[in-house]
Amino acid sequence: MDSFNLYFPSCPRMSGQFSWIISCRIMSSPIILKFSLPNLFSRWKNWWIRGILTLTMISLFFLIIYMGSFMLMLLVLGIQVKCFHEIITIGYRVYRSYELPWFRTLSWYFLLCVNYFFYGETVADYFATFVQREEQLQFLIRYHRFISFALYLAGFCMFVLSLVKKHYRLQFYMFAWTHVTLLITVTQSHLVIQNLFEGMIWFLVPISSVICNDITAYLFGFFFGRTPLIKLSPKKTWEGFIGGFFSTVVFGFIAAYILAKYQYFVCPIEYRSEINSFVTECEPSELFQLQTYSVPPLLKGVLRWDTVSLYPFQIHSIALSTFASLIGPFGGFFASGFKRAFKIKDFANTIPGHGGIMDRFDCQYLMATFVHVYITSFIRGPNPSKVLQQLLVLQPEQQLNIYKTLKSHLTEKGLLQPSLKL
Repeated sequence: MDSFNLYFPSCPRMSGQFSWIISCRIMSSPIILKFSLPNLFSRWKNWWIRGILTLTMISLFFLIIYMGSFMLMLLVLGIQVKCFHEIITIGYRVYRSYELPWFRTLSWYFLLCVNYFFYGETVADYFATFVQREEQLQFLIRYHRFISFALYLAGFCMFVLSLVKKHYRLQFYMFAWTHVTLLITVTQSHLVIQNLFEGMIWFLVPISSVICNDITAYLFGFFFGRTPLIKLSPKKTWEGFIGGFFSTVVFGFIAAYILAKYQYFVCPIEYRSEINSFVTECEPSELFQLQTYSVPPLLKGVLRWDTVSLYPFQIHSIALSTFASLIGPFGGFFASGFKRAFKIKDFANTIPGHGGIMDRFDCQYLMATFVHVYITSFIRGPNPSKVLQQLLVLQPEQQLNIYKTLKSHLTEKGLLQPSLKL
């Protein structure tokens, strides 16, 4: 019993050693793993705890990928809600705002309003043919922005009506805290889903690059770290930062080569109304077709190759993994500064040995924004299927006018023969 007292000092005593252990809320914490590794130094115990939980999370992530794009969207939504909860809870605790009238309810109400706006926009963009068939949805989509604004205004008015004289400043603190949290979580998660619709590869390579950088930087820092990198994160070292960079670039290049071979990963995700399901079938674009490139003169002597066959996406993966390893960590540094400002170690204790969900995804949100900007700036062209979906929801007279205009344009280009007038 003394050994259990040592590892579970805060557990309430109960009759029977077994029932005492099972009832203890700390059983879900890394202390269980520490108890199973009694002869290791604390540094190595933490290494094993983080390693076991990391492998578990990666395995679950692979399972969700196998289950398809819809499950990935649900995963992103779930992570968004949990991150919002963790940040809002810090605000409640720091500002001791649990007694503010209606404020917890209003925080979640604003989360629902913003999600309704963003996901309604997604439905209008990607599921237009489905909406066209459902009369009930046509009204919601036609007036979506007005409805979203009306819902937000209702929350705004409720906030004003809830103001209490002795809590004015605190209530406005929390109002601003809620809106900044919404900006960080909801907006970024919406961009993640936008990236996912471009093709699962645009979702997987950036996310896995951040994960790879986090793991390899930790390993290089653990075994070789000597030189501190930044005061905000005393455990981060230059050795870990540099080792993580090279490892991530190599990993991203290899992962891009593997994933680019499969339509499941490279095709844009589309909704087929006739089968009521998401599909990933297409003729892969030039980004995902092998191209032959000349090897630069400086590398010819080393590689002894004149040409090399690569997927163009592999070149883009270098840019993505470089951002993930050089700029992405600053999302983590920002989160570290935030936690230090409020004197907390982690956002929560959701994941044993890792902290909260936000502790694991602080870099991912920054990465998602970069990927979205990168796609819109350098990759994305007009999407024929999306244009067609938008045309199908127009009135017949409008469709006919567009048809005549397009026919006239193609005739002028010489792509169509002019019709004979009898």
